[in-house]
Amino acid sequence: AWIGGIRAGSITSCGNHVKASCVWIAFNAEAAGVLGIVPLECEDGGKRTVSQLCCHSDVVTDFDFSPFDQFLLATGSADEMVKVWRLPKSGQDMPSGAGLTLGPGGGPVDVLQFHPTADGVLASGAGKGVTVWDVGQQQPLTALDSHGDQLQSLTWKRDGHLLGTSCKDKKLRIFDPRASPAASQSVPGHENNKDSRLLWMGSSDYLISVGFSQMREREVKLWDTRQFSGAMLTVALDTSPGVTIPLYDADTGLLVLAGKVRSHGSGVQGGTGGYRGVLGARGVWGCAGVSQMQQDRGCGTSGTPTLSHPFSQSVQDFHEDLFPDCTGTLPATNAQAWWAGNNQQVGRVSLHPARRSTETFTSPVIAFTHHTDAGHTDTGHTEADIGHTDADQSEASDYSSPSSLASPGSAATSLSASTGPSSGFASSPSQKSLQSILGPSSRFRHAQGRVLHRDCHLTNLRGLSLTTPGECDGFCANQQRVALPLLTAGGQIAVLELSKPGRLPDTAVPTVQNSVAVADLSWDPFDPRRLAVAGEDAKIRLWRIPEGGLQETLQEPEAVLQGHTEKIYSIRFHPVASDLLVSSSYDMTVRIWDLSAEQEVLCLQGHTDQIFSMAWSPDGKKLATVSKDGRIRLYEPRCSPQPQQEGPGPEGGRGARLVWVCGGNYLLVSGFDSRSERRILLYQAQALPEGPLSVLGLDVAPSTLLPFYDEDTSVVFLTGKGDTRVFLYEVTPEPPYFLECNSFTSSEPHKGFVFLPKTTCEVREVEFARALRLGQSTLEPVAFHVPRVKVGGGAGCVLGGGQRQGTPPQRHLPPQKEYFQDDLYPPTRVWWEPALGAGAWLAGQDGQQRRASLCPAGMVPVSEAPKEAPARKFVPASVYLEEKSDEQKKEELLSAMVARLGNRDDPLPQDSFEGVDEDEWV
Repeated sequence: AWIGGIRAGSITSCGNHVKASCVWIAFNAEAAGVLGIVPLECEDGGKRTVSQLCCHSDVVTDFDFSPFDQFLLATGSADEMVKVWRLPKSGQDMPSGAGLTLGPGGGPVDVLQFHPTADGVLASGAGKGVTVWDVGQQQPLTALDSHGDQLQSLTWKRDGHLLGTSCKDKKLRIFDPRASPAASQSVPGHENNKDSRLLWMGSSDYLISVGFSQMREREVKLWDTRQFSGAMLTVALDTSPGVTIPLYDADTGLLVLAGKVRSHGSGVQGGTGGYRGVLGARGVWGCAGVSQMQQDRGCGTSGTPTLSHPFSQSVQDFHEDLFPDCTGTLPATNAQAWWAGNNQQVGRVSLHPARRSTETFTSPVIAFTHHTDAGHTDTGHTEADIGHTDADQSEASDYSSPSSLASPGSAATSLSASTGPSSGFASSPSQKSLQSILGPSSRFRHAQGRVLHRDCHLTNLRGLSLTTPGECDGFCANQQRVALPLLTAGGQIAVLELSKPGRLPDTAVPTVQNSVAVADLSWDPFDPRRLAVAGEDAKIRLWRIPEGGLQETLQEPEAVLQGHTEKIYSIRFHPVASDLLVSSSYDMTVRIWDLSAEQEVLCLQGHTDQIFSMAWSPDGKKLATVSKDGRIRLYEPRCSPQPQQEGPGPEGGRGARLVWVCGGNYLLVSGFDSRSERRILLYQAQALPEGPLSVLGLDVAPSTLLPFYDEDTSVVFLTGKGDTRVFLYEVTPEPPYFLECNSFTSSEPHKGFVFLPKTTCEVREVEFARALRLGQSTLEPVAFHVPRVKVGGGAGCVLGGGQRQGTPPQRHLPPQKEYFQDDLYPPTRVWWEPALGAGAWLAGQDGQQRRASLCPAGMVPVSEAPKEAPARKFVPASVYLEEKSDEQKKEELLSAMVARLGNRDDPLPQDSFEGVDEDEWV
């Protein structure tokens, strides 16, 4: 049966992206840190409910189900944590928190695998190391010796004695964890260091490895651990770049090889005779096997269970030769006993329907909760005396089965997917609204960005400086004018009026002569004519632009601020108080200046490396910084020169930016990880030491993402110098924290992207943000707006072409622009008026700016629009029941045609023209 519409993710990791137990299927979802959970068997009505399990603050790299407890799931993530979850029975809510947490480790978790015989033993690989955990005690049993490079896979031998690993250093290693942390055997594996996988062939002495040859061909190798000097057999497959996922059924000797994003898979029947047989399958992102206790079934992340049916003349007889006894689901021992040397094996069970065991096992490593009929919750472990039907399995287990199992209730998002190939979403009984079914989505998910008409462009920009420091946005703009650093000597800056678009003359234009190269520049938000410029000579110059723009070159600044001893990184004006400016420098200090007194008033200390970025909180009380030493610092400048809090920042040292979001309660940081992937991190401002709440990877590019946050809509825009794409996300203080919106893409890379104040937006066109895009020689305005359509009911307006529930669509009506969209435009902060002066702020006072409506005069808010009576949906039955003769139908058709042609009795236009006399003709 197909499972459609599951929104599987496509992250890059060493995991298979999908795993299954006898009850659940888990797969990587689209959102970072989230797994999709779907029951293996159909519920009533032939539908499966797909739930979301919010696991980690970063991407889930690998996960694994316990081979004994079908509800126990371990997850590993790039946030360096391993979490163990107890999933509920089908139909119940997903848990809101993990049952156990292991770590953090020494790096992102790459691979996970439970022990095949002992309950509560888990092996995790992170970076170059492997740790074997006692899950119940939440303590490591051992840490194996470091590998030479990044770990790529690990595998347990079915008897639980040995552990094998493959590594990016092209070596295969075998460990006996209980004997020594050092590898007992090691051999060169595949010649290419691309992703490789290692798999033990049951309890035998044979290993299977898949990887790439020196010629980048995918290949499979067979190894004998008794003669581990080289491969027994090597089979070349093809030259596809996709990673090969091996699955091996030790009971039948069937090896299945599934390539990621391929149009086929292959199955190999193992044995002493080599390999034979090919099994077709569809292209997948991942592949996983399911225990034979649930038939011979596998699953791909497309949501397609794939069944292998050997040909047989009779389907009513049980074929002992095709279905030998398989490994049971009751553990042979526990973690402590295994570590002490217990080598007892898991019992085997029959697959015959009449003799199949129905026993279940619940691991004691996580306490579980079950709901009673009375409505209250009892926590504990209920024992059930269930007799063992298989003697071997009875002797192999010391555990009992619980009578019921559930998990704490939560508000996990679920959606229902039909089991047909072309299924859509169906309503979930527990959640009524469409948003609850599909999960949280942004109001701005259909936002559109467009470059405005060429008449608004500034063209023929010549001699632009495109090599400004990474801490600088490249240029700056306010509601009236734009300042562009030039490449010419002397630190010249062109100041252009936005009210005078068009082509600039080929001759030189008046400039600001800063005398030294520009490091950063910024407009005073409370004085649109004052420009602050930081130079490489450690000085800040204040320039006053004449009313109406530059008419001649400016050579003398209004003021010069001196105090830094080395080059300045960046400068920022205070958002609430006038005449206050903050600057950061290579001298590792952050200084605050009183511009009215033209002097330094505060100096903040505590940095140990380059300061990448700094940002004032919206209320102006706090200042946050992020630096190259990988730390985020939070200051209260009027209280102490030392940071109030410190927390871990982005791992990469290539650059970072930060901005306050969600009312000043959170910090959003953009940066790089250790693999140079660009990512954004969300922190709670009052809990920086606890690390990020969420981490979202975006792409791989060399430039730092420059964030702009619109506090009215809570939408953050992210792009970098030299990019062609602008990412949009709505930021929320609740999971999943980042709601993706449509991106804006341009045909050519931009050299800078700066946003204008909210008051420049065209509200009548439902425009919620406007920016300036700097090209090679042009400056183009870009408008971001929300498409809105009018539906029946007057005030019923929706985003992105949807329709309000209960009203028929009116597709022939124009876009709804006659009403002010007050749900998108809350009263905005009057940012151009200071709440207090520099002296008052330094004295300890705080101010709050007033707010004003953006509603144009004469526009009616959409919330106050008159309600229209809904149009009648159904045509009276009499219309259909009335019998008409052929003559009546012909007459109606002719009448309709004549009506479209117009009234033939009306005079023709030329009948009203005046003629000329005969004598006027020549």
